[in-house]
Parts: sequence; C-alpha cells; structure tokens
Amino acid sequence: MSIKVVFGSDLGTTRAIATRIATALNAMPLEITKAQAKDLESCDLLLLGSPTYGIGELQCDWEERLDTLYRADLTGKTVALFGTGDQVGFADSFADAIGVLYDIVTEKGAQVIGFTDAFDYEFAESRAFRDGQFVGLVIDQDNQPDMTEQRIAQWLKSLHSESGLEDVLQTGS
Repeated sequence: MSIKVVFGSDLGTTRAIATRIATALNAMPLEITKAQAKDLESCDLLLLGSPTYGIGELQCDWEERLDTLYRADLTGKTVALFGTGDQVGFADSFADAIGVLYDIVTEKGAQVIGFTDAFDYEFAESRAFRDGQFVGLVIDQDNQPDMTEQRIAQWLKSLHSESGLEDVLQTGS
C-alpha cells in the first residue's frame, strides 16, 4: 500500500506541513510541479495540499498544473486534503484552496476523508467549510502556530481510522 503527498508552495509554509505529514506517514512529499497523472493514480491514499493565495485562489503551481489533476482517474480513490491560510488577514476566503481541490476531486469520483472541526478558528467565509466542517486539515501558521502539531496529530489519527490503511499510517502515537 502506498501514500502520495502532493502539494504546492511558494513561501515554504505548505511545503513544511507536507513534509511533516509525509514523514509521519512514511511517504515522500511531491511538488505538484513534478507530479504526473499516474502519480496521483498509483497510490492507495492521495493527500493534496495547497495554500490559499490572493482572495481565495489556488497557489500558482496548482493553477498551472490543474490539468494533471483533471487527467488523473480518481474514481474510487481515497483522498485527504490539507491547506494553509490566514484567518485574520483573509477572513472572507480562509483556506478556499482546499475547497477548490475538494470540488475537483469529488467531481472526478474520489472519496474525501479527513474532515476537521472549525471551532478553534475565526473566519467569515471559506469554500473549504461544508456542513459545519472543513473538508480537510487547515493550518494557520500566521495566527495559530502553537496549534499546528496538535492539529496534524489529530488529523493523522482521523485518517488512520477512516482510511482502513492501519498498517501504513503511522500517527506517532
């Protein structure tokens, strides 16, 4: 069984989060700029990560490589999403990027796991907020860096229980 952690990052925050997650899962992080459709298809669990840029846009590497995601056959694929954002500076578009990715992967037939509670966040709107939860792990390194490790650990535990890949996921607990 295999896990792929695919991400985009300009300033390094999402890269650092992707690396932490990949290390905990004994997986290799892969930048979207280097990914091909077969990379997204050839795993048991696919994790996709992106920061939100501007007013709710995907990070530029994701924007430029969305065709890779669209070409991939994600039918029945188990996918988990993670993203970084600033809930204070961008309260009206907080973590929108993973909401965009969620829409694409579900349209392509993927099953998304790893939804998280939003009770420790303060934001006005988010495309990643659906039915009272975020569609994945949301990290705010700008305003809540002290909560990052706990959030990652809790999310990895939820992936462990939701994915059925107990022998692969190593949550560090």
